[in-house]
Amino acid sequence: MNDVLKGRAEALLALHRPGNPVVLPTVWDAWSARLAVDAGFAALTAGSHPLADSIGKEDNEGMVFDDVLTRVAQITAAVDVPLSVDIESGYGEAPERLIEGLLSAGAVGLNIEDTVHGEGGRLRSSAEHAELVAGLREAADKAGVRVVVNARTDLFLRQDGDEADRVDRAIARLTEAAEAGADVLYPVGVHPPEVMRRLTSELPLPVNAIARPDQSDPSSYGPLGVARISFGPFWQAALAERSKELLARWI
Repeated sequence: MNDVLKGRAEALLALHRPGNPVVLPTVWDAWSARLAVDAGFAALTAGSHPLADSIGKEDNEGMVFDDVLTRVAQITAAVDVPLSVDIESGYGEAPERLIEGLLSAGAVGLNIEDTVHGEGGRLRSSAEHAELVAGLREAADKAGVRVVVNARTDLFLRQDGDEADRVDRAIARLTEAAEAGADVLYPVGVHPPEVMRRLTSELPLPVNAIARPDQSDPSSYGPLGVARISFGPFWQAALAERSKELLARWI
C-alpha cells in the first residue's frame, strides 16, 4: 500500500504547475468524488466545510479527526485518484497522528490552516504555524510518503490587522511555512488580480487559489500564475441552491 500512496503523492505534487493550474474539485463524500472523477478530474480535495455539512456537523472543527478519517476512507475506497484533505488547524492532534491517520485512510495531501479553532479561534504566530508544518513534514518523511503539505493562512479571510500591509504579512508568513517544508501555499480568499499576481510572483512555492465553480472564469487563473484551484464550500453550495429550485417545484 505504501508504494501506491507514494505514487499518488508524487502524482499530486507533479500536477502543481504555476500558470497551468490543476483543478481539485472540493468533495465531501463518495458520491461527489465519483461525480468529479467521472467528469475527468485527475485529483481531488476534501473540504472541511462541505465534509462537516454532509454529516450534520459544524465547520471549524465541529468534527473530530476520526469523523474526518471515516469520510476520507469512504472517498478513497470509491475513487482511484490522489486525495488531499483539509484538516483545519489539526483537530488538536499531534503531527504524527495526523499523518498516520491520513495515510491509513488513503489520503496523500493535506491543508493546514493557522486559525486554531480549539483555542477560541486564535491566529497562530507565523513561527508556530511553521513549526507545525515542519512537524507534518518530518512525520511524512518518517512514514516514507511525500505527503503534499498545503500551508494555508487565514489573514485575508479574517481581515487580520491593517489592510495596508496584509499582503506583506501573508507573504512573510507563508514564506516561513515554505522554509519549514510546505509544498504548496494557500493565501485563502478571493483576491483582485493585482494581489494574486503579487502573491504568485513573490511566494517561493506553487500557490492555491479558491474559485466559485458556477461564477469564476476558469481561464483567468493561469495568467495570474496560480498552480492549484479548489472550490472550498462553493461547489456544494451551488448544488444546494439548484436543489432548492428543483424541490420547490414540488411544494
